[in-house]
Amino acid sequence: MAELNKHILRVGLLLGLFAIVATTLVAFTEENTRDQIQENQRQALLDGINALIPHEQYDNAILTDTVTLPATKNLGTETPTRVFRARSKGDPVAAVFTVVAPNGYSGKIKMLVGIYHNGTLAGVRVINHKETPGLGDKIDEKRSDWILQFEGLSLDKPISAKWKVKKDGGEFDQFTGATITPRAVVGAVKQSLEYFRAHRDALFAVTEDKK
Repeated sequence: MAELNKHILRVGLLLGLFAIVATTLVAFTEENTRDQIQENQRQALLDGINALIPHEQYDNAILTDTVTLPATKNLGTETPTRVFRARSKGDPVAAVFTVVAPNGYSGKIKMLVGIYHNGTLAGVRVINHKETPGLGDKIDEKRSDWILQFEGLSLDKPISAKWKVKKDGGEFDQFTGATITPRAVVGAVKQSLEYFRAHRDALFAVTEDKK
């Protein structure tokens, strides 16, 4: 009986030691990779912004020159999001929004929308979606160049009534077999332009506390 108790004690001690070593290794790995993960995320975000607003067009620290918006119906957001503001020599250049089209065929479509200070679109990029492969996923730049057509457009080009897919009497192509997805994106981009026009001056005037 004594030998059995000793064996159980040894096993328990070994398991405890193993748990301590494993926990220490996990904590060490997490501590040493956290900074790199954050840097990778920061760089991916900056790359996405620069795809819309080339870095030659602004000279400020765009990732920290931000204003936080609450959940905003016109942008389709349900949680606070940051607007990134590009400036050159202190003058406003453009704003980059996170926008959500809530009515995609397979769910929400998350996008970055860049808008120049004059109300012209710098561009649009889809950053997250669940649309059908081979059909709705053509909104992804990696799948087709459809999303690139927004560059240079505005609420006046085309006129407001034409901000629809062609099936609805507008100017934007739908996809064969997939009208819902492009319709959702076009509608969300238009709403982004409308929001920007209504709030432009306030967006660039607000200064957030960076502490």
